[in-house]
Amino acid sequence: MKRGRFTAIFIMREKISRRVFGRKAPRGGGSGAREGTGRRVERVYLLKLENGASVEARADINLEISPHDVCVFIRDFYTDLGVMCRELDPTKLKSPVPSLPQIQRLATAEDLEKARENQAKNRTALATTQTLVEQLGLEMKLINAHSSLDGKLLTIQFSADGRVDFRELIKELTRARGTRIELRQIGVRDETGIYGGIGVCGQVLCCSRFLKEFNSINVKMAKEQDLSLTPATISGACGRLKCCLKYEHDGYAELAKGMPRKGEYCETPAGNGRISDRNLLTRKVFVTLENGNVNQYAVEEIKIVPPPEHRGAPGQKRNNQDRNRNAGGNEEGGGAPREKRNNRGGRGGAQGSDGNAPGRENRPPRPPRRQDDNGGEAEKEK
Repeated sequence: MKRGRFTAIFIMREKISRRVFGRKAPRGGGSGAREGTGRRVERVYLLKLENGASVEARADINLEISPHDVCVFIRDFYTDLGVMCRELDPTKLKSPVPSLPQIQRLATAEDLEKARENQAKNRTALATTQTLVEQLGLEMKLINAHSSLDGKLLTIQFSADGRVDFRELIKELTRARGTRIELRQIGVRDETGIYGGIGVCGQVLCCSRFLKEFNSINVKMAKEQDLSLTPATISGACGRLKCCLKYEHDGYAELAKGMPRKGEYCETPAGNGRISDRNLLTRKVFVTLENGNVNQYAVEEIKIVPPPEHRGAPGQKRNNQDRNRNAGGNEEGGGAPREKRNNRGGRGGAQGSDGNAPGRENRPPRPPRRQDDNGGEAEKEK
């Protein structure tokens, strides 16, 4: 009885392991992701599909895969081909490893021949979709079409300025192709990454080579990197701001620490001047001297000074303001401002020379009180 119970538990464990991991469960109570010795039994790779999309897939550790190898993987209900780009670290993935698509094997000659046949079908499907888009009057730009290896899924990628209601298009395509259709809207950056190209730096475009997520980019990043704000300088091949402005921003922000800003005044070995430009990478500045010459200095060779209008002894500017405020006073030291202050009336104030409160002679006379016929004061009307 006891032996039969353990046999049932072992069989159930084998079924669960095959369903989740696609292999037999390791003996010795392993977790399924590692062997009893602590070594991983599955690796994670980044695959790139024909339409430019990227897929993270797992494979058994015994399956030897090298870069640029074409692999066959299964995902959900369909099977597809992908080119292996590089191996990934499973600890840095957002999704758990067991939920990733499973790489079955390396592609054979029959698989590659089937993929070439699908390419011809993709061109026909793209032409059919373009005809339906024009008939329905949809504002969308078709980019490419991709059929899975077994032909169970047809993925069509497009770009548009806003949201597009393509429910009617899906119905027409499903009726015409007889397979499952998936329409995927992508942005202009993803579109440029699919087409690829060479940037102004001479390298392959970052969006086509390694960038997977596109973060928010603004013009302030270009200003802080001392770049020219002309569109031709800060725009990439897609017409948007360059992606390198984002992931290089932190490095330039670190280099800018301790560097003077443009427009600040400084002292140099050749005299005083104003900083007209700076180079964060070499940590050098260009200074326009008072005689009009432009010299280049290292940061350690200059000293930041206040502008000419603020130079001088401390408190000199305030003394000049007090001197201007007291201008026009008399020789006795009273001055016009002091007379004005002394002429203010009020309780408890200083008395004038006549013994009365100062400024009382300047007060307007009180209006006479109204009296009634009996000589008394008139009552206020309610």
